[in-house]
Amino acid sequence: MQGRRGAIGAIDASLRPPMSKLTDALHIPDTQSERDERHLAIQRVGVKALRYPLQLRVAGAVQPATGTWTLDVALPAEQKGTHMSRFVAWLEQNTEPLDAAVLRQRHAQMLELLHAQEGRIDVAFTFFLRKRAPVSGLASLLDVQGRWIAETRAGATTVWAEVGVPVKSLCPCSKEISDYGAHNQRSLVTIRVELLQAIEWHELVRFAEESASSEIWPMLKRSDEKWVTERAYENPKFVEDLVRDVALRLNQDARIGRYAVEVENFESIHNHSAYARIERA
Repeated sequence: MQGRRGAIGAIDASLRPPMSKLTDALHIPDTQSERDERHLAIQRVGVKALRYPLQLRVAGAVQPATGTWTLDVALPAEQKGTHMSRFVAWLEQNTEPLDAAVLRQRHAQMLELLHAQEGRIDVAFTFFLRKRAPVSGLASLLDVQGRWIAETRAGATTVWAEVGVPVKSLCPCSKEISDYGAHNQRSLVTIRVELLQAIEWHELVRFAEESASSEIWPMLKRSDEKWVTERAYENPKFVEDLVRDVALRLNQDARIGRYAVEVENFESIHNHSAYARIERA
């Protein structure tokens, strides 16, 4: 048959419409960029709970991680919508390991891509620190919850780092009133700091571990267990003690601006947690 060649469906070039007509036929309206007449600005609009990989700098090495991202921008009152796909396009360009400086730069690029003046990046992930047991020296990996936050409002950009660190606490009251023993529990110390200068992830973790009754390790031999048990017994802490001691350490570090510290003790003699929080605005 004339006008066809090769495989079924292959159309002779002479039968194709001119490219300009194809472009016109495939033109898709940009509805998001249309004008909105309700005159209401939106402070935050974007994507939430988007899982996408990233790389981190941890203790001098690069670690791959899976991030849970929330990305948003401020939308002017006159604009109907934002371009949601551009958030994913921005993530696709994230090939450099994230630290505070890179995050600040990438945040500016996201705002430029979305044609926005204000916006926010929030990404949560898990990273690992290699620790050696206190007596045996056995090495194992401790998982730590991390978070980066970068936000631009009124022309100023702020970068925050957050860690959730598991530690051990022992009750001073229980130790005082008991003939032997004392109840103890695993605690979670969450530290969120505004970075005025760069701080390493392991440094943030040490703020929590050095304030606890004892730090913890994934792998311990019996000699290590004895050390941890006795260390905690000699260093009892209420939840109030623990949160205050972390805050005191943060107060002494000039690299830190505002902060919030939360401590949750997963009580071993109650079916509820003990909780405390300190903020510096």
